Amino acid sequence: MAARKQLTTSSPTNTEELLTPAHEENVRFIHYTWQRVMREMQTCQGNENNNQGPQKYVERTPNPALNSFTPVDLNDVKRKNTQDPKKSL
Repeated sequence: MAARKQLTTSSPTNTEELLTPAHEENVRFIHYTWQRVMREMQTCQGNENNNQGPQKYVERTPNPALNSFTPVDLNDVKRKNTQDPKKSL
């Protein structure tokens, strides 16, 4: 029987991720920009004839393959993963 090499990973051993300052800056940028877009969408919601501000994209002919698509709640997935001791290692 051949000996197997044990693979080692460079991932952190604790449950916290190692994030670079650049990563944190990108996350902040996306978060604050998305919050601004959501506020603008709520402000412009009553003005459907208004072409200013963000506009929600709606497909004219929906893809029938996506009829059963259910969006994933990433916060729920993260919460489940942190509660499961096998996945939080």
